[in-house]
Amino acid sequence: MSGDKPWPERLFVRLCWLQGGYYFVTGAWPLVSIRSFKLATGERGKTDHLVTGLEADHWLIMTVSVLIVAIAVTLLLAAYRQTRATELGVLAIAAAAGLTMIDFVYTARGVIQPVYLLDAALEVPLILAWCVALVWRPVRWHGKVT
Repeated sequence: MSGDKPWPERLFVRLCWLQGGYYFVTGAWPLVSIRSFKLATGERGKTDHLVTGLEADHWLIMTVSVLIVAIAVTLLLAAYRQTRATELGVLAIAAAAGLTMIDFVYTARGVIQPVYLLDAALEVPLILAWCVALVWRPVRWHGKVT
């Protein structure tokens, strides 16, 4: 029963569900509908189709999307199995920090639309919550909980 576990253990699994779900939706979105993705996020910065000249050929967006979905599936599987390996927290923090830096730097440079700052606003609390989950993690935690 999850209510019997200490709060840091529950937080770890909940963060896997939360970030995994968020990444799955945002990562799969361009794969499912590049048109609606571009409507929401703007055309600025989406020049990867210019190489081939085909408007439908967004290799860079698709590559990033597949990687975000891969991270999402990993976190969701860990949440489902209630696995709390430190490496999962490191992956989650590194992914969120990397995406946040891209959001800030490339919005400031005018390469991408300010709408990407909404993603950063969601990523920063995730990073902080993961730090809490890892810092207050008992030494006995490792791998799958029995």
